[in-house]
Amino acid sequence: MELKNNIDRLVEKYFDVVVNIRRHIHENPELSFHEYETSKYITSLLDSWNIKYKTGIASTGISCIIEGRNPNKKIIALRADIDALPVTEENNTQYKSKNIGVMHACGHDAHTASLLGTLLILNELKDQFEGTIKFIFQPAEEKLPGGAKQMIEEGILENPAPEFILGQHVYPELTYGKVGFKKGVYMASSDELYLTIKGKGGHAALPEKITNTVLIASQIILALQQVKELSPNNIPTILSIGKVIANGATNVIPNEVNLEGTFRTMDENWRKIAHKKITDIAKSIAEKQGATIDINIKKGYPVLINNKNSTEKIIQYSKEYLGNENVVDLDIRMTAEDFAYYSQKIPATFYRFGTSLDSENIKPLHSSNFDINEESLKTGMGTMAYISIKYLNN
Repeated sequence: MELKNNIDRLVEKYFDVVVNIRRHIHENPELSFHEYETSKYITSLLDSWNIKYKTGIASTGISCIIEGRNPNKKIIALRADIDALPVTEENNTQYKSKNIGVMHACGHDAHTASLLGTLLILNELKDQFEGTIKFIFQPAEEKLPGGAKQMIEEGILENPAPEFILGQHVYPELTYGKVGFKKGVYMASSDELYLTIKGKGGHAALPEKITNTVLIASQIILALQQVKELSPNNIPTILSIGKVIANGATNVIPNEVNLEGTFRTMDENWRKIAHKKITDIAKSIAEKQGATIDINIKKGYPVLINNKNSTEKIIQYSKEYLGNENVVDLDIRMTAEDFAYYSQKIPATFYRFGTSLDSENIKPLHSSNFDINEESLKTGMGTMAYISIKYLNN
Protein backbone atom coordinates (compact mmCIF):
# COMPACT_ATOMS: atom_id res chain seq x y z
CA MET A 1 0.00 0.00 0.00
CA GLU A 2 2.88 2.36 0.75
CA LEU A 3 4.27 1.90 -2.77
CA LYS A 4 0.89 2.59 -4.35
CA ASN A 5 0.45 5.70 -2.22
CA ASN A 6 3.92 6.98 -3.14
CA ILE A 7 3.25 6.44 -6.83
CA ASP A 8 -0.19 8.07 -6.65
CA ARG A 9 1.37 11.07 -4.95
CA LEU A 10 3.97 11.40 -7.71
CA VAL A 11 1.36 10.89 -10.42
CA GLU A 12 -0.48 13.94 -9.07
CA LYS A 13 2.78 15.86 -8.72
CA TYR A 14 3.76 15.32 -12.35
CA PHE A 15 0.36 15.14 -14.01
CA ASP A 16 0.33 18.72 -15.31
CA VAL A 17 3.89 18.31 -16.59
CA VAL A 18 2.94 15.14 -18.48
CA VAL A 19 -0.21 16.74 -19.93
CA ASN A 20 1.89 19.63 -21.26
CA ILE A 21 4.40 17.19 -22.74
CA ARG A 22 1.64 15.26 -24.44
CA ARG A 23 0.10 18.44 -25.85
CA HIS A 24 3.43 19.70 -27.17
CA ILE A 25 4.10 16.41 -28.94
CA HIS A 26 0.54 16.31 -30.26
CA GLU A 27 0.87 19.82 -31.68
CA ASN A 28 4.12 18.93 -33.41
CA PRO A 29 3.70 15.47 -34.96
CA GLU A 30 6.29 13.98 -37.27
CA LEU A 31 6.09 11.00 -39.62
CA SER A 32 8.01 7.74 -39.23
CA PHE A 33 11.80 8.04 -39.56
CA HIS A 34 11.47 11.87 -39.53
CA GLU A 35 10.93 12.50 -35.80
CA TYR A 36 13.85 14.91 -35.55
CA GLU A 37 12.19 17.68 -33.54
CA THR A 38 10.35 15.17 -31.36
CA SER A 39 13.67 13.53 -30.54
CA LYS A 40 15.24 16.91 -29.72
CA TYR A 41 12.30 17.78 -27.49
CA ILE A 42 12.62 14.52 -25.53
CA THR A 43 16.35 14.97 -25.04
CA SER A 44 15.83 18.58 -23.92
CA LEU A 45 13.54 17.27 -21.19
CA LEU A 46 16.04 14.61 -20.19
CA ASP A 47 18.75 17.28 -20.03
CA SER A 48 16.60 19.43 -17.75
CA TRP A 49 16.04 16.42 -15.48
CA ASN A 50 19.77 15.50 -15.46
CA ILE A 51 19.11 12.11 -17.06
CA LYS A 52 21.94 10.77 -19.23
CA TYR A 53 20.89 9.26 -22.55
CA LYS A 54 21.98 7.90 -25.92
CA THR A 55 20.62 9.30 -29.17
CA GLY A 56 20.80 8.44 -32.86
CA ILE A 57 19.59 4.85 -32.45
CA ALA A 58 17.72 4.05 -35.67
CA SER A 59 18.34 7.72 -36.48
CA THR A 60 15.91 9.40 -34.06
CA GLY A 61 15.61 6.82 -31.27
CA ILE A 62 16.69 7.50 -27.69
CA SER A 63 17.52 5.33 -24.71
CA CYS A 64 18.36 6.07 -21.10
CA ILE A 65 18.60 4.14 -17.85
CA ILE A 66 17.72 4.61 -14.20
CA GLU A 67 19.61 2.47 -11.73
CA GLY A 68 18.14 1.33 -8.44
CA ARG A 69 19.88 -0.61 -5.71
CA ASN A 70 22.16 -3.39 -7.01
CA PRO A 71 21.91 -2.23 -10.66
CA ASN A 72 23.05 -5.55 -12.14
CA LYS A 73 20.59 -7.71 -10.22
CA LYS A 74 17.76 -7.48 -12.76
CA ILE A 75 17.27 -5.33 -15.86
CA ILE A 76 13.98 -4.52 -17.59
CA ALA A 77 13.03 -2.20 -20.45
CA LEU A 78 10.07 0.11 -21.00
CA ARG A 79 9.21 1.27 -24.51
CA ALA A 80 7.18 4.06 -26.14
CA ASP A 81 6.86 4.95 -29.83
CA ILE A 82 7.19 8.57 -30.99
CA ASP A 83 5.99 8.78 -34.63
CA ALA A 84 2.69 10.07 -36.05
CA LEU A 85 0.44 9.23 -39.01
CA PRO A 86 -0.29 10.93 -42.36
CA VAL A 87 -3.75 12.08 -41.21
CA THR A 88 -5.21 15.60 -41.24
CA GLU A 89 -6.60 16.40 -37.80
CA GLU A 90 -10.21 17.60 -37.58
CA ASN A 91 -10.31 18.27 -33.84
CA ASN A 92 -10.54 21.88 -32.69
CA THR A 93 -8.50 21.69 -29.51
CA GLN A 94 -5.90 24.19 -28.37
CA TYR A 95 -3.27 21.51 -28.99
CA LYS A 96 -4.41 20.63 -32.53
CA SER A 97 -1.65 19.53 -34.92
CA LYS A 98 0.28 22.41 -36.46
CA ASN A 99 1.62 20.15 -39.22
CA ILE A 100 -1.12 19.87 -41.83
CA GLY A 101 -1.56 16.28 -42.99
CA VAL A 102 0.27 14.81 -39.99
CA MET A 103 -1.41 13.79 -36.74
CA HIS A 104 -0.90 11.68 -33.63
CA ALA A 105 -3.97 9.66 -34.55
CA CYS A 106 -2.70 6.50 -32.86
CA GLY A 107 -1.82 7.95 -29.47
CA HIS A 108 1.96 7.79 -29.64
CA ASP A 109 2.05 11.25 -28.07
CA ALA A 110 0.28 9.74 -25.05
CA HIS A 111 2.65 6.75 -25.01
CA THR A 112 5.69 9.02 -24.99
CA ALA A 113 4.29 11.43 -22.41
CA SER A 114 3.29 8.52 -20.16
CA LEU A 115 6.74 6.96 -20.38
CA LEU A 116 8.37 10.30 -19.53
CA GLY A 117 6.02 10.55 -16.56
CA THR A 118 6.97 7.02 -15.54
CA LEU A 119 10.62 8.02 -15.78
CA LEU A 120 10.06 10.99 -13.46
CA ILE A 121 8.29 8.80 -10.91
CA LEU A 122 10.89 6.02 -11.01
CA ASN A 123 13.75 8.49 -10.79
CA GLU A 124 12.33 9.70 -7.48
CA LEU A 125 11.79 6.16 -6.23
CA LYS A 126 15.08 4.60 -7.37
CA ASP A 127 16.01 3.78 -3.78
CA GLN A 128 12.90 1.58 -3.61
CA PHE A 129 13.73 -0.96 -6.32
CA GLU A 130 16.45 -3.44 -7.18
CA GLY A 131 18.08 -3.43 -10.58
CA THR A 132 18.03 -1.19 -13.65
CA ILE A 133 15.30 0.17 -15.93
CA LYS A 134 16.06 0.97 -19.56
CA PHE A 135 13.75 3.47 -21.26
CA ILE A 136 13.32 3.21 -25.02
CA PHE A 137 11.85 6.02 -27.11
CA GLN A 138 11.39 4.37 -30.47
CA PRO A 139 10.81 5.90 -33.92
CA ALA A 140 8.76 4.57 -36.81
CA GLU A 141 6.31 2.10 -35.36
CA GLU A 142 3.88 2.97 -38.16
CA LYS A 143 6.08 2.20 -41.16
CA LEU A 144 7.97 -0.85 -42.40
CA PRO A 145 10.53 -2.10 -41.64
CA GLY A 146 9.67 -0.66 -38.23
CA GLY A 147 11.80 1.26 -35.78
CA ALA A 148 11.82 -1.64 -33.32
CA LYS A 149 13.58 -3.87 -35.83
CA GLN A 150 16.24 -1.26 -36.51
CA MET A 151 16.78 -0.47 -32.84
CA ILE A 152 17.27 -4.16 -32.09
CA GLU A 153 19.75 -4.46 -34.97
CA GLU A 154 21.64 -1.49 -33.52
CA GLY A 155 21.87 -3.10 -30.08
CA ILE A 156 19.01 -1.65 -28.03
CA LEU A 157 18.59 -4.99 -26.23
CA GLU A 158 22.26 -5.01 -25.21
CA ASN A 159 24.50 -3.05 -22.83
CA PRO A 160 22.63 -3.45 -20.56
CA ALA A 161 20.56 -6.39 -21.77
CA PRO A 162 17.02 -6.45 -20.35
CA GLU A 163 15.46 -9.77 -19.42
CA PHE A 164 11.95 -8.39 -19.97
CA ILE A 165 10.30 -5.54 -21.89
CA LEU A 166 7.00 -3.76 -21.25
CA GLY A 167 4.97 -1.62 -23.64
CA GLN A 168 1.55 -0.02 -23.54
CA HIS A 169 -0.93 1.38 -26.06
CA VAL A 170 -3.97 3.63 -25.80
CA TYR A 171 -7.32 1.89 -26.17
CA PRO A 172 -10.37 4.08 -26.83
CA GLU A 173 -12.76 1.14 -26.38
CA LEU A 174 -11.88 1.16 -22.66
CA THR A 175 -12.81 3.97 -20.30
CA TYR A 176 -9.91 5.76 -18.61
CA GLY A 177 -8.69 4.16 -15.40
CA LYS A 178 -8.82 0.65 -16.87
CA VAL A 179 -6.20 -1.56 -18.51
CA GLY A 180 -6.49 -4.72 -20.59
CA PHE A 181 -4.30 -7.77 -21.18
CA LYS A 182 -4.12 -10.86 -23.37
CA LYS A 183 -1.70 -13.65 -22.44
CA GLY A 184 0.08 -15.52 -25.22
CA VAL A 185 -0.44 -14.67 -28.89
CA TYR A 186 -2.04 -11.23 -28.98
CA MET A 187 -1.50 -9.39 -32.29
CA ALA A 188 -1.10 -10.57 -35.86
CA SER A 189 1.84 -10.57 -38.22
CA SER A 190 1.41 -8.12 -41.07
CA ASP A 191 2.66 -8.55 -44.64
CA GLU A 192 2.08 -6.37 -47.68
CA LEU A 193 1.10 -7.98 -50.99
CA TYR A 194 1.98 -6.48 -54.38
CA LEU A 195 0.92 -8.33 -57.55
CA THR A 196 1.23 -7.15 -61.15
CA ILE A 197 -0.61 -9.12 -63.85
CA LYS A 198 0.83 -8.54 -67.33
CA GLY A 199 -0.51 -9.45 -70.73
CA LYS A 200 -1.44 -8.13 -74.15
CA GLY A 201 -4.12 -5.49 -73.73
CA GLY A 202 -6.35 -4.07 -76.40
CA HIS A 203 -9.95 -3.67 -77.56
CA ALA A 204 -12.43 -5.24 -75.17
CA ALA A 205 -14.63 -6.26 -78.08
CA LEU A 206 -11.88 -8.47 -79.52
CA PRO A 207 -11.24 -10.94 -76.70
CA GLU A 208 -9.56 -13.45 -79.03
CA LYS A 209 -6.74 -10.96 -79.66
CA ILE A 210 -5.99 -9.92 -76.10
CA THR A 211 -5.16 -11.19 -72.64
CA ASN A 212 -7.90 -10.06 -70.30
CA THR A 213 -5.72 -8.89 -67.42
CA VAL A 214 -8.72 -7.45 -65.57
CA LEU A 215 -10.59 -10.74 -65.59
CA ILE A 216 -7.45 -12.61 -64.53
CA ALA A 217 -6.93 -10.14 -61.66
CA SER A 218 -10.51 -10.69 -60.47
CA GLN A 219 -10.04 -14.47 -60.57
CA ILE A 220 -6.85 -14.14 -58.52
CA ILE A 221 -8.56 -11.92 -55.94
CA LEU A 222 -11.31 -14.50 -55.45
CA ALA A 223 -8.96 -17.49 -55.47
CA LEU A 224 -6.67 -16.00 -52.84
CA GLN A 225 -9.52 -16.16 -50.34
CA GLN A 226 -8.84 -19.91 -50.27
CA VAL A 227 -5.74 -19.21 -48.24
CA LYS A 228 -7.81 -18.33 -45.18
CA GLU A 229 -9.62 -21.67 -45.44
CA LEU A 230 -6.34 -23.58 -45.70
CA SER A 231 -4.99 -22.40 -42.34
CA PRO A 232 -4.36 -25.38 -40.04
CA ASN A 233 -6.33 -25.63 -36.80
CA ASN A 234 -8.33 -22.54 -37.76
CA ILE A 235 -5.44 -20.20 -37.11
CA PRO A 236 -6.91 -16.67 -37.45
CA THR A 237 -5.96 -15.41 -40.92
CA ILE A 238 -6.88 -12.42 -43.04
CA LEU A 239 -6.09 -11.81 -46.70
CA SER A 240 -7.55 -8.65 -48.21
CA ILE A 241 -6.87 -6.87 -51.48
CA GLY A 242 -7.47 -3.19 -50.85
CA LYS A 243 -6.17 -1.57 -54.02
CA VAL A 244 -6.77 -2.46 -57.68
CA ILE A 245 -5.36 -0.38 -60.53
CA ALA A 246 -6.61 -1.36 -64.00
CA ASN A 247 -5.92 1.70 -66.12
CA GLY A 248 -8.08 0.81 -69.09
CA ALA A 249 -11.39 2.25 -70.28
CA THR A 250 -14.94 1.09 -71.01
CA ASN A 251 -13.70 -0.72 -74.09
CA VAL A 252 -9.98 -1.04 -73.36
CA ILE A 253 -8.27 -3.84 -71.45
CA PRO A 254 -4.93 -2.59 -70.05
CA ASN A 255 -1.62 -4.36 -70.51
CA GLU A 256 -1.27 -4.74 -66.78
CA VAL A 257 -3.28 -4.66 -63.56
CA ASN A 258 -1.79 -3.93 -60.16
CA LEU A 259 -3.11 -5.41 -56.93
CA GLU A 260 -2.12 -4.43 -53.41
CA GLY A 261 -3.26 -6.03 -50.18
CA THR A 262 -2.47 -7.32 -46.73
CA PHE A 263 -1.90 -10.78 -45.28
CA ARG A 264 -2.14 -11.29 -41.53
CA THR A 265 -2.07 -14.31 -39.29
CA MET A 266 -1.30 -15.51 -35.77
CA ASP A 267 1.31 -18.21 -36.39
CA GLU A 268 4.81 -17.76 -37.82
CA ASN A 269 5.05 -21.27 -39.29
CA TRP A 270 1.71 -20.95 -41.07
CA ARG A 271 2.77 -17.49 -42.24
CA LYS A 272 5.69 -18.99 -44.17
CA ILE A 273 3.54 -21.73 -45.70
CA ALA A 274 0.84 -19.22 -46.65
CA HIS A 275 3.34 -17.03 -48.52
CA LYS A 276 4.09 -19.96 -50.81
CA LYS A 277 0.41 -20.76 -51.28
CA ILE A 278 -0.32 -17.15 -52.23
CA THR A 279 2.46 -17.26 -54.81
CA ASP A 280 1.44 -20.65 -56.22
CA ILE A 281 -2.26 -19.77 -56.53
CA ALA A 282 -1.64 -16.44 -58.25
CA LYS A 283 0.98 -17.82 -60.65
CA SER A 284 -1.14 -20.79 -61.61
CA ILE A 285 -4.14 -18.66 -62.57
CA ALA A 286 -2.08 -16.11 -64.48
CA GLU A 287 -0.16 -18.72 -66.47
CA LYS A 288 -3.27 -20.72 -67.37
CA GLN A 289 -4.82 -17.55 -68.81
CA GLY A 290 -1.71 -16.66 -70.83
CA ALA A 291 -0.48 -13.86 -68.58
CA THR A 292 2.64 -13.34 -66.52
CA ILE A 293 2.66 -12.12 -62.95
CA ASP A 294 5.14 -10.40 -60.65
CA ILE A 295 4.57 -11.14 -56.97
CA ASN A 296 6.21 -9.25 -54.12
CA ILE A 297 5.32 -10.23 -50.57
CA LYS A 298 6.84 -7.56 -48.37
CA LYS A 299 7.36 -9.18 -44.99
CA GLY A 300 6.19 -6.94 -42.18
CA TYR A 301 5.92 -7.22 -38.43
CA PRO A 302 5.89 -10.67 -36.80
CA VAL A 303 3.28 -12.10 -34.44
CA LEU A 304 3.21 -10.32 -31.07
CA ILE A 305 3.40 -12.77 -28.20
CA ASN A 306 2.85 -11.79 -24.58
CA ASN A 307 4.97 -14.09 -22.45
CA LYS A 308 2.48 -16.02 -20.33
CA ASN A 309 4.49 -16.16 -17.10
CA SER A 310 5.53 -12.52 -17.16
CA THR A 311 2.09 -11.33 -18.22
CA GLU A 312 0.43 -13.24 -15.37
CA LYS A 313 2.68 -11.33 -12.96
CA ILE A 314 1.94 -8.02 -14.65
CA ILE A 315 -1.81 -8.64 -14.49
CA GLN A 316 -1.57 -9.30 -10.75
CA TYR A 317 0.51 -6.16 -10.19
CA SER A 318 -2.02 -4.13 -12.19
CA LYS A 319 -4.87 -5.46 -10.07
CA GLU A 320 -2.98 -4.47 -6.93
CA TYR A 321 -2.52 -0.95 -8.25
CA LEU A 322 -5.84 -0.31 -10.02
CA GLY A 323 -8.23 -2.80 -8.41
CA ASN A 324 -9.55 -6.05 -9.89
CA GLU A 325 -12.51 -4.32 -11.54
CA ASN A 326 -10.19 -2.10 -13.60
CA VAL A 327 -8.16 -4.91 -15.19
CA VAL A 328 -9.90 -6.67 -18.08
CA ASP A 329 -9.20 -9.52 -20.48
CA LEU A 330 -8.71 -8.67 -24.15
CA ASP A 331 -9.26 -10.70 -27.31
CA ILE A 332 -6.67 -11.24 -30.00
CA ARG A 333 -6.27 -8.39 -32.52
CA MET A 334 -5.62 -8.76 -36.24
CA THR A 335 -3.93 -5.37 -36.18
CA ALA A 336 -0.13 -5.36 -36.03
CA GLU A 337 2.48 -3.62 -33.89
CA ASP A 338 6.25 -3.57 -34.25
CA PHE A 339 6.64 -4.17 -30.51
CA ALA A 340 6.29 -7.75 -31.76
CA TYR A 341 9.98 -7.71 -32.73
CA TYR A 342 10.93 -7.30 -29.07
CA SER A 343 8.51 -10.08 -28.10
CA GLN A 344 10.29 -12.43 -30.50
CA LYS A 345 13.62 -11.74 -28.76
CA ILE A 346 12.90 -11.57 -25.01
CA PRO A 347 9.90 -12.09 -22.70
CA ALA A 348 7.50 -9.20 -23.29
CA THR A 349 4.13 -7.82 -22.25
CA PHE A 350 2.17 -5.37 -24.36
CA TYR A 351 -1.06 -4.09 -22.85
CA ARG A 352 -3.74 -1.42 -23.36
CA PHE A 353 -4.88 1.46 -21.20
CA GLY A 354 -8.30 3.03 -21.60
CA THR A 355 -8.58 6.58 -22.91
CA SER A 356 -12.29 7.32 -23.37
CA LEU A 357 -14.57 9.26 -21.05
CA ASP A 358 -17.27 6.60 -21.35
CA SER A 359 -18.64 4.07 -23.84
CA GLU A 360 -20.54 6.82 -25.67
CA ASN A 361 -17.46 8.99 -26.28
CA ILE A 362 -15.11 6.74 -28.24
CA LYS A 363 -12.66 8.45 -30.59
CA PRO A 364 -11.38 5.69 -32.92
CA LEU A 365 -7.69 5.06 -33.50
CA HIS A 366 -6.29 6.28 -36.83
CA SER A 367 -9.24 8.62 -37.32
CA SER A 368 -9.01 12.37 -37.93
CA ASN A 369 -10.87 13.07 -34.67
CA PHE A 370 -8.95 10.72 -32.39
CA ASP A 371 -8.21 12.17 -28.97
CA ILE A 372 -7.85 10.98 -25.41
CA ASN A 373 -9.23 11.88 -22.03
CA GLU A 374 -6.03 13.23 -20.53
CA GLU A 375 -6.91 11.76 -17.11
CA SER A 376 -5.86 8.46 -18.73
CA LEU A 377 -2.25 9.64 -18.58
CA LYS A 378 -2.42 9.05 -14.83
CA THR A 379 -3.19 5.40 -15.53
CA GLY A 380 -0.47 5.25 -18.17
CA MET A 381 2.39 6.49 -16.03
CA GLY A 382 1.20 5.19 -12.64
CA THR A 383 0.53 1.63 -13.77
CA MET A 384 3.83 1.34 -15.62
CA ALA A 385 5.76 2.69 -12.64
CA TYR A 386 4.06 0.30 -10.20
CA ILE A 387 4.53 -2.71 -12.49
CA SER A 388 8.22 -1.89 -12.96
CA ILE A 389 9.03 -1.68 -9.27
CA LYS A 390 7.06 -4.81 -8.39
CA TYR A 391 8.65 -6.77 -11.24
CA LEU A 392 12.18 -5.77 -10.20
CA ASN A 393 11.63 -6.48 -6.52
CA ASN A 394 10.13 -9.96 -6.99
